[in-house]
Amino acid sequence: MTSAVRIDLQGQVATVVLSRPEVRNAFNDEVIAELTQAFARLGEEPAVRAVVLMAEGPAFCAGADLNWMRRMADYTREENLADAGKLAFMLRAIYECPKPTIARVQGDVYAGGMGLVAACDMAVSVDTAHYCLSEVKIGLVPATISPYVIRAMGPRAAHRWFLTAERFSAAEALRIGLVHAVVPADRLDAQVGEWVAALTSASPNAVRECKKLVQDVAGRDITRLLIDRTVEGIADIRASDEGKEGVQAFLGKRKPNWLSS
Repeated sequence: MTSAVRIDLQGQVATVVLSRPEVRNAFNDEVIAELTQAFARLGEEPAVRAVVLMAEGPAFCAGADLNWMRRMADYTREENLADAGKLAFMLRAIYECPKPTIARVQGDVYAGGMGLVAACDMAVSVDTAHYCLSEVKIGLVPATISPYVIRAMGPRAAHRWFLTAERFSAAEALRIGLVHAVVPADRLDAQVGEWVAALTSASPNAVRECKKLVQDVAGRDITRLLIDRTVEGIADIRASDEGKEGVQAFLGKRKPNWLSS
């Protein structure tokens, strides 16, 4: 990886660091490619149990890099389709990463940066951060990030914040569900640490399957097909090695083997 995105590995936890503070960690082609590669690689790394996405400097992510935007201004529709497709693929790589993901938000989040936060499984924000879906101010729409942001904040909140492009506070981000916790700066790492401890104490297979379960069930009609899938899901996990080990450990009042290894 180059300096745009850095990966730090400590034990079972990987930290992906946006490292362009001089441009408020804005996206460009390089950042998009490196984030895609990072989450694809870490998703397949057996030793990694959780992935934290964080940034350096005063801002978490300011959206699109200005030089990148200048190039896009002259793109044909076909070039725009290819370019937007890379951003969409990056967000999907984060959202579908088999490992649980945490956004550690230490500063302001604008435009495309909102997609990064929403694509992660959970997010903690410093209490001084501000958020903004600013696209309509420059004649654009938050189309590529919308599947993730609308899932996170809900359609009713999206109507307001997409249409007005107003800034809103970390407290409002918490209220509408975009983030899960808001803390002072000196508590940010402690909150991440609490979530990491919870994630790494659980069955790796169960955590992976729970993530897929939420994605598969959310927003679906409760049909017979959905019920059948959930029945198959619990039957499969009960019959799995970790499922059997977890139940036996619980009944035997001992630690499961994923904690003792």
